[in-house]
Amino acid sequence: MTHDHDLELRPTEAQISAALNPPPGRNGGDLVVETLAGLGATTVFGLPGQHALGMFDALRRSALRYVGLRVENNAGFAADAYGRITGEAAPLLLSTGPGALTSLAALQEAAAASAPVLAISSQIPTAGLGGGRHGYLHELPDQAASFRGVVKSVHTVRTQSQIPSAIAAAWKSALTAPHGPVWVEIPQDVLLAQTSLPVVTGVDATPEDVVPRPELTAVAADLLSRAERPAIIAGGGVVRADASGKLRQLAEALQAPVVTTPGGKGAFPWKHPLSLQSWIEDRHTTDILEDADVLLVVGSGLGELSSNYHTFKPRGRVVQIEADLGKLESNHPALGIHADARLALQALLETVSERTDPTAPERVGAVLSKVAERIASQELTLEQDVLASVRRALPADSPSFWDMTILAYWAWSAFDAKGPNLLHSAQGAGGLGYGFPAALGAAAADPTRPVLAVSGDGGALYSIAELATARQYDLNVTWLIVDDGGYGILREYMTDAFGQATATELSRPDYVALAESFGVPGVRTTPETLETDLAKALASAGPSVVVLPAVLRMFAATHLD
Repeated sequence: MTHDHDLELRPTEAQISAALNPPPGRNGGDLVVETLAGLGATTVFGLPGQHALGMFDALRRSALRYVGLRVENNAGFAADAYGRITGEAAPLLLSTGPGALTSLAALQEAAAASAPVLAISSQIPTAGLGGGRHGYLHELPDQAASFRGVVKSVHTVRTQSQIPSAIAAAWKSALTAPHGPVWVEIPQDVLLAQTSLPVVTGVDATPEDVVPRPELTAVAADLLSRAERPAIIAGGGVVRADASGKLRQLAEALQAPVVTTPGGKGAFPWKHPLSLQSWIEDRHTTDILEDADVLLVVGSGLGELSSNYHTFKPRGRVVQIEADLGKLESNHPALGIHADARLALQALLETVSERTDPTAPERVGAVLSKVAERIASQELTLEQDVLASVRRALPADSPSFWDMTILAYWAWSAFDAKGPNLLHSAQGAGGLGYGFPAALGAAAADPTRPVLAVSGDGGALYSIAELATARQYDLNVTWLIVDDGGYGILREYMTDAFGQATATELSRPDYVALAESFGVPGVRTTPETLETDLAKALASAGPSVVVLPAVLRMFAATHLD
């Protein structure tokens, strides 16, 4: 008996001929790039190194586009942003030892933000694997161990025949919810050796759906339908799952106020009558959430930043939808639903009963008024004006990437992202240097829109070398550097805690002159001219730098009250 799937597996005559007569001059690196192409990759990021040369040599025989950065960590940030913008697994090609390890901070951010990054590193020759001290260049006793606590999965290759399956398995892991970074390592000799294996043509790595259990969504729908004061917290999982439309439908059906976390920026329309916006670092916001008799948390683990620094204590029933099993009920008891946000929201939409509550928009408006009054009382006009100038200058459909800087902290709470998947920051792991290289990755993903990067002068020095990358590939990124002469947020933290700051003041270059030395146009602006200068830079093709000398302050925290 012949089954349909048997026919699907039977190769054609052309495939048989190609398999029996592979082109000469191929090595293990060709198997890597052929597999990536077969999986649908079009662009790879990275940095060459001695052990990885077989992989990079194969790039010139492929149709893959290579974007090379100057520091491995920055290449990781660029791949992270590419994955966030496209929803595809972004290949990141690295060398052994120091090159691999330099990417760790970027991979931690990708893991925290659920960005799909497929890191492929070389390894020392196969004979050196196993922990012995052979003295190879870049040798580590167990390189994979350095990544196991950071990435979703680790795949070590030892023969050429393992390459396609290992990369396909990693690709599937990266794109199965929750998305995240994965690690593949291939020894130098495996990459360099000539291969007679057929050209890789058929690669299947379809990610698995994380489907909600129907008995759980039935209970959740019943709780929400009967709630008197439902509310919703929307996190980054809504954005990653492309579920903002379903979130809006559910909120409107339930008449439930919605607040978005820093990672969930843009998941719900900013000006919607039910939008509490993103002021989750405010007691007025957390008060209304605590008062909800049923609180739906979608795509958030309610970590430090999403819970007003763990001061948020819900008093009602909590329903938590989360694709990352480790985050499910990790901070609050809940009806935990392990699922992709899109699939779970769809299940709820099919089963909830619509509610009417004319008081919901009034309660939302009252909270936003109280938040505005609190901020207005702190005399932070400069900060609000600078953020508003950035919003007016940035086209509504342009993505922005924010480093860990005071203006980014403001943006988490006060910036209208204008839509999902448009505002990104390093709030997942919280490392410096994310903004500019991530913006370069986004520009490589979509050259049709200008991209904004925002950094402080401290964070800017982490990635200043990538001005060369921006110029080499003519990437359409405008970099706003807010120059306050040091690590501004740490200066504030230390002054508040100890009365004075230590190790926060920085000697820094002339950023305009430095940009121009790379062939990148630069301009020094003021708070009054920022909107005009930034809009002009964003409207100009290619990279540019706008420097704003200004000392910005943070709004007062409420979690310490």
